[in-house]
Amino acid sequence: MTNTLNQHLDNGPMSRFQCLAIGICILLNMIDGFDVLVMAFTAASVSAQWGLGGAQVGLLLSAGLFGMAAGSLFIAPWADRVGRRPLILFCLALSGIGMLLSAMSQTPVQLALLRGLTGLGIGGILASSNVIASEFASKRWRGLAVSLQSTGYALGATLGGLLAVWLLGQWGWRSVFLFGGVVTLLVIPVVLLWLPESVDFLLMRRPPNALARINRLALKMGQPALQVLPAPTLRAAGAATGFGQLLAPAMRRTTLVIWLLFFLVMFGFYFVMSWTPKLLVAAGLTAQQGITGGVLLSVGGIVGAALIGGLSSRWPLSRVLAMFMLVTAGLLVLFVVSGSSVSGILALGLLIGLFSNGCVAGLYALSPVVYDASVRATGVGWGIGIGRIGAILSPTVAGMLLDGGWQPLHLYGVFASVFVMAAACLLLLKPAAGSAQPTMASA
Repeated sequence: MTNTLNQHLDNGPMSRFQCLAIGICILLNMIDGFDVLVMAFTAASVSAQWGLGGAQVGLLLSAGLFGMAAGSLFIAPWADRVGRRPLILFCLALSGIGMLLSAMSQTPVQLALLRGLTGLGIGGILASSNVIASEFASKRWRGLAVSLQSTGYALGATLGGLLAVWLLGQWGWRSVFLFGGVVTLLVIPVVLLWLPESVDFLLMRRPPNALARINRLALKMGQPALQVLPAPTLRAAGAATGFGQLLAPAMRRTTLVIWLLFFLVMFGFYFVMSWTPKLLVAAGLTAQQGITGGVLLSVGGIVGAALIGGLSSRWPLSRVLAMFMLVTAGLLVLFVVSGSSVSGILALGLLIGLFSNGCVAGLYALSPVVYDASVRATGVGWGIGIGRIGAILSPTVAGMLLDGGWQPLHLYGVFASVFVMAAACLLLLKPAAGSAQPTMASA
């Protein structure tokens, strides 16, 4: 008996077509990694040219995060209505145009507004590409496929940083934005040619020519074509849809736990990533050693995202994720007591980057599987958006604690408790009762 297409996606071997779709999603995240951190790469040059103070630089650095949060919360949910692929195309155009216009900005206010515009597109891309990678991966490799997107994000940021240094030296800060905008727009034809719409979306929303589009996907995966679409999943009269579905009784607990997990993990993660170089210097290390610590966090992150995905192919993702959260907390505590050893601090920095980045990658992999296809992009988008709020608040809270007299390295003990709370929250998460996937009858 021929397996259905959804059964093939879930349980069959990964085809080249599926791997290509996931590869494009990783490419999208590499572009996003560069676009998100482009302001950090150019902050010193922009500040020098316009004579900016610390508060103005902080506004420029925060504008992109605010835009990303808004994009995840309010743009990404449209992927459940118009499709994952069309929304990614729209957001690529939005992000690319924002980057190009940023290169021509004449005042800090203009640049901040354009960073927010760019962030809107990035927020939509992150959530939608995350969903597509999950929907085209088999059950066994789903965690790895989505986690590799985080690796793409880290790779884009790392390679983008190296390229930005060269561009800054040759043509100044505007060239960095110009390069990012051109590359972002050049990805649009790649998506048009090779990124497919998800089977789950086509079955749930039934857009025009849905049967023909599904059969084209089936052909590319070596599966038989359908004569007719299967009967749609019926909803009860008056049942909530869209965002309301996230907080309907059947999904409320899952949604609130996912939101809390994203907030806590992003809150802890962005403290580690944004404050570590400065706090290491404040603790007595040299400026170069502080920068080295920051670099090791990113290097560890590339490995960590892939590691949690690989482990989740053998053990339940929730258990692996809880282990990563607890190990991160333990490493942060060790960080506090190893302040006298430079080599110990740098080694721990590498491990903290590995496990904390793995926590973020694990959440990206976990969130798509707990939601029904009809609301998956909305659920993932809101989870990421709530997480971005935690990311925005985290550096401010750390600064307030420092102003209150806390010792720099002692802050790591405080934020270790955040990861412990996140691990405890995983115990509250239960499979979504309404997450039955639409099935396709054999032709």
